[in-house]
Amino acid sequence: MKNFALIGASGYIAPRHMNAIKETNNNLVAALDKFDSVGIIDNYFPDANFFTELERFDRYISKLKYQQNKQIDFISICTPNYLHDSHIRFALHQNCNAICEKPLVLNPWNIDALANDEKETKKKIYTILQLRLHPTIIALKEKIDNGPKDKIYNVDLTYLTSRGNWYYASWKGDVAKSGGIATNIGIHFFDMLSWVFGDLKQNIVHVNTHDRSAGYLEFERARVRWFLSINKDFFPNKIKDRSQQILRSIKVDNEEIVFSDGFSDLHTLSYQEILKGNGFGIEAPRQAIEIVHDIRNSEPIGVRGDYHPLVKKPLTKHPFYN
Repeated sequence: MKNFALIGASGYIAPRHMNAIKETNNNLVAALDKFDSVGIIDNYFPDANFFTELERFDRYISKLKYQQNKQIDFISICTPNYLHDSHIRFALHQNCNAICEKPLVLNPWNIDALANDEKETKKKIYTILQLRLHPTIIALKEKIDNGPKDKIYNVDLTYLTSRGNWYYASWKGDVAKSGGIATNIGIHFFDMLSWVFGDLKQNIVHVNTHDRSAGYLEFERARVRWFLSINKDFFPNKIKDRSQQILRSIKVDNEEIVFSDGFSDLHTLSYQEILKGNGFGIEAPRQAIEIVHDIRNSEPIGVRGDYHPLVKKPLTKHPFYN
């Protein structure tokens, strides 16, 4: 049994990490969050100690180590994107391995700095790349790997996930903190495309606003038109009334691959692989982080060239950004 601590216990993704720790028969010793609405912990580890201040959390971990000879093996990080880099380094310097939610970091050069920290502390950093463990995506990769080596596939990627007005007032609506739409909701899709189709050759951005992002990516084995949005108006009428509005779709040479389901146990699978020493390290997401960094810093070209069909929908400004 390994001992875990968790930073960012009140967020949306934290319960998946708690469940993964429990399902792999390990123990959550302590959790940290500036917000104290964390009753969800009782569903998994009611005996875990909880802190709202990093200083007290830090002291508790140190006391465990030096007074009780109890070492925390892993610190799981579920905090806002812009804090990942700092919290990963905190974990390493507590002599703990780190498991970090996507995106690992916001900028490519942060990976290089973390590589130095790994060498200095001799601890490991792992990231969650759950789509690489999704059966549908594994099957797609096997199909591409076993197909004609000189074939270039035509791909349309669409990801729609409805968000209310709260999104824009939260850290997720702040590009400096979240990295914007492409980073916050798209990073694992860009990682998946990189994993399946190889090295990137071209990155063109058609639109990049508060509620949508779209562009064209050319990989070794694919030409990809992609579209991401948190605006419910993009949903087809047949699913607009659903309480949980999510549409994940990939078309490869006009053959649709729908993978909206099958996500419930991917964090547990990720933890199982990490505990076996097979987790994804800091180099795995590098190309995806480079892609979203360039999207964030590119000037969109508008409705020109090879663009996703949804790009044509007129942009409606949100009051938060007026």
